[in-house]
Amino acid sequence: MSNPYDTQKERKSVLGPTIHFKGELSADEDLVINGTIEGTITRMQRLTIGREGTVHASVDAQLVVIEGTMQGDVRAQKSVSVSQSANMVGNISAPTVTIQEGAKFQGGIDMGDGSVAKESGAANTPGMRRSSSAV
Repeated sequence: MSNPYDTQKERKSVLGPTIHFKGELSADEDLVINGTIEGTITRMQRLTIGREGTVHASVDAQLVVIEGTMQGDVRAQKSVSVSQSANMVGNISAPTVTIQEGAKFQGGIDMGDGSVAKESGAANTPGMRRSSSAV
């Protein structure tokens, strides 16, 4: 059996449902959140907010998958996927954005260079789309 940490690409950490974290979370590996996080999350390869996960944070990662509750702005260098079980309030900035039918989403989407969602008041910026209902 190989070591799961042989290469950076294979690394994955899981924060279980009993974990409550407040502050700045940073890592260079995949992360699955099933607990509660408040603050900022940066430099992740792939971030998955599981069905049991609750995140109140600004997020900056390569790829983001939201299955649980997310409140805050999400910026991804590759893509963001909002699953049908998700409840998200905040802005998304990524080249590729997928929102599945049944997902609850309220916020703006920027599929340009990513600079708009990081600015204050991004929802009022030209090029942003705002939705206040479930998709």
